[in-house]
Amino acid sequence: MKPSKAIDLYTQAIEVNNDNAVYWANRAFAHTKLEEYGSAIQDATKAIEIDPKYSKASLGYYRRGAAYMAMGKIKEALKDFQQVKKICPNDPDATKKLKECEKAVMKLKFEEAISAPESERRSVADSIDYHTIGVVAVSSTPNGINKQMPLINALFPEVGCKTNSSFVSLKVDVVAAAASVITILGVHVVTKGARTVAATAMTMVLVVWEHLGSVAAKTVSLQNVEPQYSGPRIEGDVVTLEFVKKMMDHYKNQKCLHKRYACQIVLQIREMMRALPSLVDVTVLEGKHFTVCGDVHGQFYDLINIFELNGLPSEDNPYLFNGDFVDRGSFSVEVILTLFAFKCMSPSGDAFIFLRLWYSLLTALVTALSIYLSRGNHESKSMNKIYGFEGEVKSKLSDMFVELFAEVFCCLPLAHVINEKVFVVHGGLFSVDGVKLSDIRAIDRFCEPPEEGLMCELLWSDPQPQLGRGPSKRGVGLSFGADVTKRFLQDNNLDLVVRSHEVKDDGYEIEHDGKLITVFSAPNYCDQMGNKGAFIRFEAPDLKPNIVTFSAVREKEEKDQQQNNAGMRKFDPWPVFFRREWNRNWPFLVGFAVTGTIITKLSLGLTEEDAKNSPFVQRHNRNYHLVDDGFSDSINLFNILGGSQICVCFSEWMVLGK
Repeated sequence: MKPSKAIDLYTQAIEVNNDNAVYWANRAFAHTKLEEYGSAIQDATKAIEIDPKYSKASLGYYRRGAAYMAMGKIKEALKDFQQVKKICPNDPDATKKLKECEKAVMKLKFEEAISAPESERRSVADSIDYHTIGVVAVSSTPNGINKQMPLINALFPEVGCKTNSSFVSLKVDVVAAAASVITILGVHVVTKGARTVAATAMTMVLVVWEHLGSVAAKTVSLQNVEPQYSGPRIEGDVVTLEFVKKMMDHYKNQKCLHKRYACQIVLQIREMMRALPSLVDVTVLEGKHFTVCGDVHGQFYDLINIFELNGLPSEDNPYLFNGDFVDRGSFSVEVILTLFAFKCMSPSGDAFIFLRLWYSLLTALVTALSIYLSRGNHESKSMNKIYGFEGEVKSKLSDMFVELFAEVFCCLPLAHVINEKVFVVHGGLFSVDGVKLSDIRAIDRFCEPPEEGLMCELLWSDPQPQLGRGPSKRGVGLSFGADVTKRFLQDNNLDLVVRSHEVKDDGYEIEHDGKLITVFSAPNYCDQMGNKGAFIRFEAPDLKPNIVTFSAVREKEEKDQQQNNAGMRKFDPWPVFFRREWNRNWPFLVGFAVTGTIITKLSLGLTEEDAKNSPFVQRHNRNYHLVDDGFSDSINLFNILGGSQICVCFSEWMVLGK
């Protein structure tokens, strides 16, 4: 049963019998499943008040303690679990929770004891040189080559270390000398034609110069990363679309990006985000579109599915991801690095090779139009510590990255306005009327989210069906009605509020007389909610929202698998006894059948497509996750296994059902 349905049923039961502590405690549990921790605490407290001495009161203390833990209020949770332990001393769950709380409280006290004052804290990003991460020793260079290193380092400071390439060193000297000669000719030769020739020659030299710079950076980059690393690599300081695509493919195979490149991406995104205001204005030209996505929560394969459905981020296909990129899901590192990589991505191609200044300018323009990122309530230390991102970062990267991500999250903008008409924010609106967009721009966001104020409410608040304002069901922020939304839009000459922050069964919900839309992009949230995901496409100039919904990727894959299996069974000729032999001897039989594919293709004139479409080979590749990379492996199998051509032809004849 879905938690929302359980809440409705327990509400009906409470209306019939208001003095049943179990009803209140169980409704508190349902609220917890929906992350409505404020409501959970209220219901659990009511259960305790009804019968504080009876054994069922332990359920109320347990539910309230769990809600406090989810909110990061460890000291309050500790008191409740101590009460549970007193009432039920032999309860193993209570004992476990109590130990977790005691351990967390001790850790907090230790961190407070060793932490430096805020004014004395140094940015971890300022102490990192990503060039030194994963560096291996470079072999000694030939005599005379080291003399060229100062020139190389001066010309290509992004390389940042020595190279053993005498070719690059020599060519750099030649290019520098040629540039000097051409410059002198251009200054002293007064004829227009001669100056044109000199200018053209200088342009060619700059092209070669830039090319050699990329070659040198590539050479050193390849040398400085451990040779056993086989994943994608950033050449120099430029993150290209080609790299991002390779990185996503690498992640699909559940492999990790090298720490050096992860660090490089995060440091670059930090500098970009620090330069942005707290409220970012987005301009969508007439005839263009703009896509807004909600919470992703570490569901990497669903993020990839969004890109497959709607296209990759680009200047012509811009995105806004509206916070909560991490936590809950198992692939938060993959999600955040993919989004960061797209944000700092540079276009590749010869059009940007002439001058580094123009290259950087054009890169910044294209990047700015490709993807926007907004902060959510889960982009914070307290949430990351509780809901998994901190542990995942430590496991996949290192402890240093925990602090680095925390710094970057503090740089993320808090809200966006599209064409001065659509206000996009992660959470919601405010506890007071009269808040202007200028007030949001003036927020000093470079900190952890506070527990009250405009910044807190932007990240935490939720809409409610009733008019006016009410307490937050989460315990942080507030709930606001349609009248609050209407006044905010009128005060700022806006048409629509788009927010995320809440799981919705259909992936979205339209509320407040059509003036507020909630969008949530993590389908089957936490692998148990069964909800759809959604994103919104706005078409300029009218910015009418077009909502697209989608299902979880794993669910789709299972359905495709079932359809494939059903299709195979229609013409599967294998008898029962052979299935039993298959289970016992599948390696030999696979080699036997694939060998038959090769021989039959050569002998009977079958096309390669027919051979690849063999039900036997398809089943083998799918069930055992082996990749058919042409027929090279099949030929090797044939050479190893040998066999009678007549027998293998007969086996292939059976497999193809001919």
